[in-house]
Amino acid sequence: MSDAPDVAGTPLADEIAPRPVLRHDVLQRGRIIDLVRDEVDLGDAGVVTREYVQHPGAVAIVALDEQERVLLERQYRHPVRSFMWEVPAGLLDVDGEPAVDAAARELAEEAAVTAERWAVLADYATTPGSSDEAVRIFLARGIAPVAETDRHVRTGEEAGMELRWVPLDEAVARALDGSLHNPSTVVGILAAAASRAGGWSSLRPTDAPWPARPRA
Repeated sequence: MSDAPDVAGTPLADEIAPRPVLRHDVLQRGRIIDLVRDEVDLGDAGVVTREYVQHPGAVAIVALDEQERVLLERQYRHPVRSFMWEVPAGLLDVDGEPAVDAAARELAEEAAVTAERWAVLADYATTPGSSDEAVRIFLARGIAPVAETDRHVRTGEEAGMELRWVPLDEAVARALDGSLHNPSTVVGILAAAASRAGGWSSLRPTDAPWPARPRA
């Protein structure tokens, strides 16, 4: 039995509960993200200063084909100086765009496939101690290729990107043995396996509430 105290009446769910911000400064504006500093009133705990990255948020897609293979992309990520196997993903950088529409757009542009059926698989905060970035992971089924004439021209790190369909069970094993490190990939793969084990009953509709989405 655990010796940890049990806080009666506290739901086992994250709670959006902003504390008063006494001062907000933008330290550096970036093309996509900003570095900011807040003075935050924590009540009895006093006033603290926190620096963090403001981020528009993102979506990621676990695309599964009829053989229950997940689509992975091999992409260079400069901050970690690594080629990483990832699920398709993209920024929520179009004002007012529904998250599922952004996911469909990214899937078509990055992987040149579309999906007939969409559902919310998982939501998470990437680095809540240093960024407000929130990611929604979708499950996409009913996969079909985009016509050759309609395919997006990839540039930058996406140019020449290798795509691979990997059995979900193999992807789970690679996530657990430390071969895969991209957070959306690890979270998405494990969430898909857990949802499949429960008969996909955990899936949520594409417009499920997402109060953590930044700048919504």
